[in-house]
Amino acid sequence: MAFRAFQLRNATRLSPLATPSFAATRRSMASAAAARTTTAPAGPKTPVDPNAPGPMLRFQSNLPKLPVPALNGTLQKYLKSVRPIVSEEEYKKTEAAVKEFETTGVGAKLQDRLVRHASQNVNWLEDWWLDGAYMAYRDPVVIYVSYFFYYKDDKLRRLPAQRAAAITTAALDFKKQIVEKTLEPEYAKGEPMCMDSYKYMFNNCRIPKKPSDFEAAFDPVQNSHVVAIRKNKFYVIDTIHNGRQLSTNELQHQFQRVIDEAGHSKGFPIGVLTSENRDNWTDYREQLLAAHPDNKALLEKIESSSFVVCLDDAKPVTRDEGSRACWHGDGRNRFFDKPLQFIVFDNGKAGFMGEHSCMDGTATCRLNEYVTDSLARNLVDHGPEEVRSDLPAPNELAFKINDQVADAVQLAERNFDKLIGNHELTVLAYQRYGKDLIKKFKSSPDGFAQMVIQLGYHKMFGKNRPTYESAQTRKFQRGRTETARTVTEESIAFCEAMENPHLSNEEKIAAFRKAVKVQGANMAECVNAHGVDRHLFGLKKTLAEGEAVPSLFTDPNYAYSSHWFLSTSQLSSEHFDGYGWGQVVNDGFGIAYMIKKNALQFNVASVKDLEVEGKQYINGTHHLKQCLEDAANELGDLLSTELAAEAKL
Repeated sequence: MAFRAFQLRNATRLSPLATPSFAATRRSMASAAAARTTTAPAGPKTPVDPNAPGPMLRFQSNLPKLPVPALNGTLQKYLKSVRPIVSEEEYKKTEAAVKEFETTGVGAKLQDRLVRHASQNVNWLEDWWLDGAYMAYRDPVVIYVSYFFYYKDDKLRRLPAQRAAAITTAALDFKKQIVEKTLEPEYAKGEPMCMDSYKYMFNNCRIPKKPSDFEAAFDPVQNSHVVAIRKNKFYVIDTIHNGRQLSTNELQHQFQRVIDEAGHSKGFPIGVLTSENRDNWTDYREQLLAAHPDNKALLEKIESSSFVVCLDDAKPVTRDEGSRACWHGDGRNRFFDKPLQFIVFDNGKAGFMGEHSCMDGTATCRLNEYVTDSLARNLVDHGPEEVRSDLPAPNELAFKINDQVADAVQLAERNFDKLIGNHELTVLAYQRYGKDLIKKFKSSPDGFAQMVIQLGYHKMFGKNRPTYESAQTRKFQRGRTETARTVTEESIAFCEAMENPHLSNEEKIAAFRKAVKVQGANMAECVNAHGVDRHLFGLKKTLAEGEAVPSLFTDPNYAYSSHWFLSTSQLSSEHFDGYGWGQVVNDGFGIAYMIKKNALQFNVASVKDLEVEGKQYINGTHHLKQCLEDAANELGDLLSTELAAEAKL
């Protein structure tokens, strides 16, 4: 079965001196605030390509190329981001390294190389980022790369087969729009976004390989099947029969057949191999293929499927339980290399897990929003109610196993259980207020949430540390993300003001306004591809092998300033009850947050035995969760005094 392998151009492994910010952000969600991305009509600035293959790509060829920022501008922004997080003595060393980089001509030389590289590529960052951040990254994708959405309950569909069928119908409708190129592009402030990454959504799979994985894309028309996993057993369900797509009732019939046939006994958990270190999984995949000639075709059936539907036998009740189950499950009833895995539990609850390598969260958030919203509002064509009697039974993929593969699976199970056992996740579902009230506070909702996070962290640790917020750069061709460095002199001044009982409300509010204003300005620059981290990464990538590394990159503050103690990102949907991923450094937290109309939600994840700068924090996720709640309460109370004062006027 033919597929395209997206091999990487100009791809090289990072040296041990690889950009620290790059190594840290590779595991982050890397998605931008969904509130800033809409499907409203575009403004008149971007011309339509009359030769585009469909409406979805009508702006694609006319989107601007990712720019290479001016060198001096990036260096000044970098210094400004370092100053508030290090001592004055340490800052002077960084200042000297930056001055040397700029005045000796080294920086100009690397800048010229980068500009030349940019002139020869559609997107100068694309291949370097894909390889170093994802494909050459060797830790397991689960926890470190993957992310999840946890859906709200569907009260019309309580049975697992019923809910799986409805989700599949809605997802196939979305796939049809992509295949036919009729999906409306996304826009931000009237500007169309790049839609290129949607080609990685359906009928794709990450394939393990040393030293760098690659993405396999299969024909979405020829491969009309989905794969269902139940009790660790894989089943193929073709969604087309006699030229007609299966109705929702027919899909429910097929999923129920899978549940019934799988029975009560667990199958051999081949899927757990995909939870392994990528080098290990590369070896194990070769062993699986060598175990029997039939295994290649069986494995390709999974890899070429439109998507995977995991029919878990778990019954999560709490928001924390459901989020953890979607984040990783038991590691067996999954195939972690697939970019799309819909998860349905035995009590009818459901969610989604995404593999992040080629596609950021804004695209899959739109898919999942479409699935949940269209089902909630009954906008999906579910097809005829009758179930055809001649539907072929789902076909189980019966892998042939030898002792070598069995040993690999047992080792993968032990490694997965150890990895998961050392992680914590908890969710703060803050119900007191949300976007509607924040706007009445005359604040950016995203900036407000970021200040809640900064204040919460300050409450827990007594200081602020480097923080990553993802900014999307999809206004450019094949653009993905930039790092918005949240910690500023203004954000620290705000946190200190909030913790100072002797300051007036007016002084605290003024500090908040300044911090949010700077955060918004930084985000705007990053969205326009004028941030710090990607440019510095690109400059470093132009160094020739064996060439002396400038002191800018060996300065300890270069590593520290991009050691993301907080990795944060926003995607929001009223239909989601959870969204998150793991931390990017083991002394830090992953904080995914949603800003709903009348609620805020923070998913907090970290290692269980958290140690930060020599000090241990037991139950660190729950500690930070409480601090975030306290911060949200205090900030809400503070700004409410301003509203109350205005109401009296």
